Amino acid sequence: MAELPGDSIRIAREYMDSLCVESRLLGAQKPDARLKLLGHEFDTPIMTGALSHIDLVGMAEGARLAGAAVSVGMGDNTALRDVLDTGAKVIKIIKPYADRNEIYERLSFAKANGAIGVGMDIEHALRPDSPEDDVVLGQRMRLPSLEELKEFIRFAGLPFFIKGALSVSDALSCAELGCAGVILSHHNGIMRCAVPPVRLLPDIRKAVGDSLLLIADGGIESGYDAFKALALGADAVCVGRALMGPLKERGAEGVRETIMTMTAQLEIMLYRTGSKDIRHIDPSVIWDRNR
Repeated sequence: MAELPGDSIRIAREYMDSLCVESRLLGAQKPDARLKLLGHEFDTPIMTGALSHIDLVGMAEGARLAGAAVSVGMGDNTALRDVLDTGAKVIKIIKPYADRNEIYERLSFAKANGAIGVGMDIEHALRPDSPEDDVVLGQRMRLPSLEELKEFIRFAGLPFFIKGALSVSDALSCAELGCAGVILSHHNGIMRCAVPPVRLLPDIRKAVGDSLLLIADGGIESGYDAFKALALGADAVCVGRALMGPLKERGAEGVRETIMTMTAQLEIMLYRTGSKDIRHIDPSVIWDRNR
């Protein structure tokens, strides 16, 4: 398949690979990679991306076994119930349906059935190749207004994330709306020529301080990538594409092994940079070789 102009997946990968890490090994101690998120403890800051059209139960079970949080994308309420039944801690990402009753119904179900958070992937409101509303599985999408988003956040009664915020401007709006956090994502390249999510992290963190949780989603394929994102301001990272092959081949065990391998890679980077845990990484250990 020919690469399309402005391929955001390639751009994000090239930027990630341009980042190098400085060693600060003297005096280092074995680090702690655990994450506290939305009042829950996890063994790793590496969580699943909001994937769709896959074995969501296998993905959630594998993540649970690895001590990781789960975000899930498309799927009806029955599918969400099956995921929650694994015991995984789940953030449910909901599409920006033009039918607003669909949104309210899904928010209500997520809260009633034990999700730890909800969100909306606003980047899926528009078609990739035109300014028209997207249509997903026969259902029309529509970009919500700020007032509508404020109402969704109020109604949800759970920590609310905006997925697809890719600017300081949008992040500041999310903070004003009362979001718990943002998931920096170009939705697997749905936006052409997108700034890499990891590139935006320092500016967004500086702008919002600790008022928002920042989750990097895009270009995270290893624990080394996860370390770079955490060093630059992320609280956690989402992994999608790197889990799909192991999930298809080995089910939940493939997901568990992949997340645990990535966590081990993250831990060695923490150790080699003298970072005692994921909250105490000096961002100056990151060097951009293109500068």
